Amino acid sequence: MSAILQTREVSKRFRKVEALNNVSLTVGPGERVALLGHNGAGKTTLFRVVLGFLQAEGGTAMVSGAKPGSREARRSVSYLPESVAFPKMLTGREIVSYYAKLKSAKSSDVMSALQKVDLVESADRRCGEYSKGMRQRLGLAQALVGNPKLLLLDEPTSGLDPISRQRFYDLISEVASNGTAVLLSSPGLSELEAKTDRVAILRKGELVADAPLSSLQASANLPIRIRVRSTSSNIERVHRELGGKRINGLSVELNCTQDNKMAQIFAISQLGTAVDDVEVSPPSLDEIYRHFSKHDALEGETT
Repeated sequence: MSAILQTREVSKRFRKVEALNNVSLTVGPGERVALLGHNGAGKTTLFRVVLGFLQAEGGTAMVSGAKPGSREARRSVSYLPESVAFPKMLTGREIVSYYAKLKSAKSSDVMSALQKVDLVESADRRCGEYSKGMRQRLGLAQALVGNPKLLLLDEPTSGLDPISRQRFYDLISEVASNGTAVLLSSPGLSELEAKTDRVAILRKGELVADAPLSSLQASANLPIRIRVRSTSSNIERVHRELGGKRINGLSVELNCTQDNKMAQIFAISQLGTAVDDVEVSPPSLDEIYRHFSKHDALEGETT
């Protein structure tokens, strides 16, 4: 199955700054890809190249087989920026209707999109009366109208409460299951772990990682944390037998590699009833991100 989005060795410079350096990335139908990187890593520049707002100086980019910015590409892609702004005097229904006309979508798609983001009851309120979270959901509604083949989402959960964030990711999974390719960036790394199929990491304009989280965990070879909980009468024995670091008086925390994880778990099982509970934690997306981006606080970059 051919990719909806494909970039091949895309490069872009702004004077002396190399914003993108030979970036090759694909997103296929139904894929949810998280694009991560510090401020200035090149995420927004890549989005603008894909949207046709910027012309790449090297390499090629294609959206549904068409050049970014072409009529065919514009019909295929929808974009939700981090900060959305709409005319305050227009209603939510009028905003989505306008975008539906731009995309030659059916009029029935308007209320369907508003329903997906829980804005039907507020459809005829003016945007000036919307909260930040409601405006963000309205932005998602305009992005969804017309059933795009590619969704570009730049920090899409900004301004949403936890329940709305969960609803947002459920909706993205639903959209992806119908074949839409999704490329999204977000500063909330923990919320992306179980909600994307692949993670792509940009560092100073270069793509330094692009794989499922499990593959990145394996290649990074970061320590796996094992926390063993015991009782006050047995914790000294557990600590003596296993080593590691005492936590909160009743637990021991160990670090191990993937290769010796099972041996460590076997050693824990030999302690029998001296162990109350065992918690195994693989490297988190936050740790994986720091590993591949090689973040240096002295550079003054932030996520």
